[in-house]
Amino acid sequence: MKVRKIPMSQEKRIALVAHDNKKQDLLEWVRFNRDLLARHVLYATGTTGEILEMELGREVRKFQSGPLGGDQQIGAKIVDGEIDFLVFFWDPLEPLPHDPDIKALLRLAVVWNIPVACNRASADFMISSPLMEGEYDRLVPDYETYQKRRVRLLLSEEEETVEKVEQPADNALSGPAGG
Repeated sequence: MKVRKIPMSQEKRIALVAHDNKKQDLLEWVRFNRDLLARHVLYATGTTGEILEMELGREVRKFQSGPLGGDQQIGAKIVDGEIDFLVFFWDPLEPLPHDPDIKALLRLAVVWNIPVACNRASADFMISSPLMEGEYDRLVPDYETYQKRRVRLLLSEEEETVEKVEQPADNALSGPAGG
């Protein structure tokens, strides 16, 4: 499959998400990395965004709370190329009613080759990478080719189905009862 390059500018767009049991961890991580984060645009789901704005004293672009659709809003921004990074401190020990949304968000991050940190250690490594300092080209499969292939495949399947449906009707007319 062909790939395309999606450029990330020096100023990264970072989505910050944390489940309730992980908000304190994210807050401590943000405090520790305050100076690094100041160089980037921050996004967050509802409550997490409110907490981070108070802590950082700067704007955090906020979405709905995760269970109210915030995870999906971030996923949409990833698909639209408006989020470069996802830092998502999720709680693997606490089942949540919006687990399908969480899985969908993580899946979209992988589909669109977005760096993801799900705990403090991976977030530390990610934000301290030399790649954070400059531009970077993400390589993403050329999904336009995939989409066109899927449409052609579905259309050809539909044509086969129509032929199969029409064929028995023609056979019925040419059989003994038809003449």
